[in-house]
Amino acid sequence: MSCKSTKVAPSVDFDHSCSDSVEYLTLNFGPFETVHRWRRLPPCDEFVGARRSKHTVVAYRDAIYVFGGDNGKNMLNDLLRFDVKDCSWCRAFTTGTPPAPRYHHSAVVYGSSMFVFGGYTGDIYSNSNLKNKNDLFEYKFATGQWTEWKVDGSLPVARSAHGATVYSDKLWIFAGYDGNARLNDMWTISLQDREHACWEEIDQSGEIPPSCCNFPVAVCRDKMFVFSGQSGAKITNNLFQFEFKGHMWTRIPTEHLLRGSPPPPQRRYGHTMVAFDRHLYVFGGAADNTLPNELHCYDVDSQSWEVIHPSLDSEMPSGRLFHAAAVIQDAMYIFGGTVDNNVRSGEMYRFQFSCYPKCTLHEDYGKLFENRQFCDVEFILGEREERVLGHIAIVTARCQWLRKKILQAWDRQRQKAKQESSEESDEGAAGGPRDIPAGSRPSGTQPLLEVAIREAEAQPFEVLMQFLYTDKIQYPRRGHVQDVLLIMDVYKLALSFKLSRLEQLCVQYIEASVDLQNVLSVCENANKLQLDQLKEHCLNFVVKESHFNQVIMTKEFEHLSTPLIVEIVRRKQQPPPRIYSDQPVDIGTSLVQDMKAYLEGGGLEFCDIILLLDGHPRPAHKAILAARSSYLFAAPYYYGFSNNRLQAYCKQNLEMNVTVENVLQILEAADKTQALDMKKHCLHIIVHQFIKVSKLPNLRSLSQLLLLDIIESLATHISDKQCAEMGSDI
Repeated sequence: MSCKSTKVAPSVDFDHSCSDSVEYLTLNFGPFETVHRWRRLPPCDEFVGARRSKHTVVAYRDAIYVFGGDNGKNMLNDLLRFDVKDCSWCRAFTTGTPPAPRYHHSAVVYGSSMFVFGGYTGDIYSNSNLKNKNDLFEYKFATGQWTEWKVDGSLPVARSAHGATVYSDKLWIFAGYDGNARLNDMWTISLQDREHACWEEIDQSGEIPPSCCNFPVAVCRDKMFVFSGQSGAKITNNLFQFEFKGHMWTRIPTEHLLRGSPPPPQRRYGHTMVAFDRHLYVFGGAADNTLPNELHCYDVDSQSWEVIHPSLDSEMPSGRLFHAAAVIQDAMYIFGGTVDNNVRSGEMYRFQFSCYPKCTLHEDYGKLFENRQFCDVEFILGEREERVLGHIAIVTARCQWLRKKILQAWDRQRQKAKQESSEESDEGAAGGPRDIPAGSRPSGTQPLLEVAIREAEAQPFEVLMQFLYTDKIQYPRRGHVQDVLLIMDVYKLALSFKLSRLEQLCVQYIEASVDLQNVLSVCENANKLQLDQLKEHCLNFVVKESHFNQVIMTKEFEHLSTPLIVEIVRRKQQPPPRIYSDQPVDIGTSLVQDMKAYLEGGGLEFCDIILLLDGHPRPAHKAILAARSSYLFAAPYYYGFSNNRLQAYCKQNLEMNVTVENVLQILEAADKTQALDMKKHCLHIIVHQFIKVSKLPNLRSLSQLLLLDIIESLATHISDKQCAEMGSDI
């Protein structure tokens, strides 16, 4: 039975309480949606509505509602409806007076209503009566009624291209453009009681985003997120989060390499961002005069970005801006937008999210390093011969330099064991005592392999080991001299051990940590260690106009070595020309990439355990298995994988592949293994497809208890009305 990595899986648990063998199953993949697949849906027909951009879309139940925008000539105020089940378009039923035609407005859903605020109105064709609005309209999905909310008291400044969301029964409006300037104010209004509703300006604190427009907002983990947008000369690719409870803004740093993750998306405007599970998904927009169509994903928990690679059968949307996006269940829908040559689009695309539980690979290996379980190598470091424990499997997967050292130590150990064995054989022949050779001892009594590394001290080597296990390094007090010097020692090791990814992490950390208080100490240490790149950074930092006078007045400058003082003075008098390199930076391979290569055969010579699967031996690595499945070595006859991601993934694959033809076979297997969720799923299919299932010959071979389970499920699902109809037929 194989599991594909391209299927959706919810967060569920298996019951592993039964160790009985399970029959083999032949599963055919069903009609379920492939994860990370883009699918082009029927476009909006011209008789329903025009192609458009700068519009809004919202999701309500199983439909997408499109309002307003412009078609390239005129502003619009029609309301379109797309049924996601039927994949059909129509005009939504409306009564009352809708908002005036507009674009760059906002629309949100609260309860069973859509609320439209602000936007830009007028006749763009004749360039007349153009103005921003601050009106608020409600559309009731049940009745189709449009109503304008007349609110007493102060109102937000009229605006367009702003951000809007709903949280805690309130509509929140942020930033935008008022016709003269970009804004960064925030207003809120309660949507619970129309009669007593009033606008309130929010007193924001923290790192408030710069005034901006044409940006998206999304709510995740009880926080609102704002990414990029048009901010004049200040336009950046910063991500900001707003805490609703404390009204506090925080800028999330884009120094991505400090967290060992890919870079954030380019700065852009006119893009979309939606929240699903713990992720934010950014698509499209104009990024420095290009229209990219990659989908970027931000993990709120790990604070890391990644580019989502679409499935091979995807129908990718082209790059676009001023489109709109909404989420229904586990999929994102994007509609319209401006594509190449300023053409308006009427296309609808669907993207299938992945909802696996969070990957714990880095955390699992990090815990393995911390608790030192199943260690099989001991590194002897520096002149003081300090010792650090580790796991051969993980170290050899991540670092070729250490792999070579371990193989050399292994050869020496074998030679020594061979020699000892030969000597003991001679003693045994002479009637002397005999011992078990070191290389032939039973598993669990093998001595640790000792690997001497004279060029490394224990503290920086510990940091390097932490990186090998987690792809990250734990930074202590940022900017403190001793901590910066420690990372410089780690950087020196990274260069020696040829760990490109760790090199970049260290450089990013040190450059971000250099300040007026520590720059001379860092510069002197870089000079001593011959770290030219870091020394160059420090010299450039010192001679900056805003830094120079402050640095040379410090006591540290007085005690600086003469050659460095000379270099600083000359650098100030005659800065060297800047050298630009087009060569891409080698960021090395990640933990995931290295472990994948190891699994595919790169680590075969380091296997230290044999798993018997259906009688077939499978070499494996004890440490890797122990890190990922805490129960694997708990008992000799029972193991249950504690990795929720794997459980959910396998269970979902089973559920997706249950058909009428194999449902009885899977029901029996689920009953044997006490996989109760799976059994329930099979019974659900049997009940709803009972006419077909009743004709299967396997039904007669089911046990009495399983037949009773089916009868009970049928009884539960048959309504009183159906019983009455059946009675009348009889």
